[in-house]
Amino acid sequence: MGVEIIGATIISIITVIVACVIGALGGVLLKKEAEKVSFRKLRLSLHMFFGLCLYGVSTIMFILSLRGNQLSILYPLTSTTYIWISVFSVFFIKEKMNKLKVIGIMLIIAGVSIIGAFR
Repeated sequence: MGVEIIGATIISIITVIVACVIGALGGVLLKKEAEKVSFRKLRLSLHMFFGLCLYGVSTIMFILSLRGNQLSILYPLTSTTYIWISVFSVFFIKEKMNKLKVIGIMLIIAGVSIIGAFR
């Protein structure tokens, strides 16, 4: 199935991380649409369509990466989505990055690293 490290293949780990990036981009697109309309006037726009498609692709990639790998190793990697959301929010929707967000990102990285190192 591939080279296995820490209970999951390298390709599965990379797939989960890419799925997180794709899902985060989908979230940013949905946020852009949410700023334009109310719940009552919700419509399928390009931002919403592509945001939902990216979420779907992300979910399928995650499901496929689980095959033959440990959920307890791969699932914590999904917390990297918060990192991607923070970065993409700064660039695409002009949100501000502050010290607390940076500390939170560092804690996420530390937590995922610890889980990987001490499975």
